Amino acid sequence: MIVAGLIYFIAGIVLFFVRLSPLHNLVLLVLETPTKTEAKIVRRDLGILAIVILSGAVIAPFLFLCGLSETTAVNASLLSNTEAFFTVFIAFLFLKERGTGKDYVGILLLVIGAVFVTTNAEFQKLTLTREVLGNAFIVGACLFWGIDNNLSKLVSKKRDLVLITALKCFIGGGALLLLSISLKLSFQIPLFSIPYLFSVGALSIGFSILFFLLALREIGSMKTGVIFSTSSLFGAAFAFIMLKETFSLIQIMAGFAMLLGIYIIYKR
Repeated sequence: MIVAGLIYFIAGIVLFFVRLSPLHNLVLLVLETPTKTEAKIVRRDLGILAIVILSGAVIAPFLFLCGLSETTAVNASLLSNTEAFFTVFIAFLFLKERGTGKDYVGILLLVIGAVFVTTNAEFQKLTLTREVLGNAFIVGACLFWGIDNNLSKLVSKKRDLVLITALKCFIGGGALLLLSISLKLSFQIPLFSIPYLFSVGALSIGFSILFFLLALREIGSMKTGVIFSTSSLFGAAFAFIMLKETFSLIQIMAGFAMLLGIYIIYKR
């Protein structure tokens, strides 16, 4: 929890630095899209942003970390894919987002591909009926991330996405750190890990969420949430390249299924 809090907190600090630097105008130009944006952040946006931060940057990470300690890696890998399901379901039910027939075929391929990439088809190792509490924590975390993804679409219409992302990361990370203090967790962080915390915070969290919000603005929650599941494919690929971990034939085939899903969604 401390590591998660530090990563989010660092991401917020880096984005605030970008927001206050001359880079800000350049970033806004890069993020400029044909979609009409709103310049001002009003009180209603702050209320939505508060729920987004509470759901996606505090409750979800807390539940997920609790779940990881109470279940197996294979269970967690499989159940973490329910985030895409909750995102699509909430977008369909509450935001009234709809797709064509081919869109749903592409979404199905992406979800199936993500399941096989994350589990490597080791379904015989699943123990979903035993580690019930840990599994429930994982699913609960994915539900709150699904809520976060859909509510974030409402604030993604703001032009200053850098400020929105910075607030989300900074406040969410700060809340996790305060929660860690209240639980009396140890704050001993090895010095060699600090550069990794900064790189992961700035790039893997900060700018990742920034681009995620931009995608929400342009293509909606349903497509963004499902396509975001390709992070599991990139994770497996980089683990193979950099950490020399195995990348099985099943994962390769699942990766092609995910790429095919994206192609089907965007094929005119």
